[in-house]
Amino acid sequence: MVRYMKSTTTISKGGQISIPAAVRRRWQTRQLLVEDQGDALVLGPIPADPIAAAVGSLVGPGPSSAEVRSLVRAEEATANERRRSPA
Repeated sequence: MVRYMKSTTTISKGGQISIPAAVRRRWQTRQLLVEDQGDALVLGPIPADPIAAAVGSLVGPGPSSAEVRSLVRAEEATANERRRSPA
């Protein structure tokens, strides 16, 4: 069963936020990945053993470095456009 929860929090003067206890218990992590997607801020748990969590995630041939650069540039351009456009 997938549970969804929304809540609001305030950013302190020191840049800190509080994660609700129920969310901390569910994800059982003390570290978060913060991803700025241009029009959204996404927080995700970092597993206690990131190496074990990544095992098998890169099976098969990957993209070339030129393809990766092209994708990253396109994502950055999209994020910049989102930041510039009025809300």
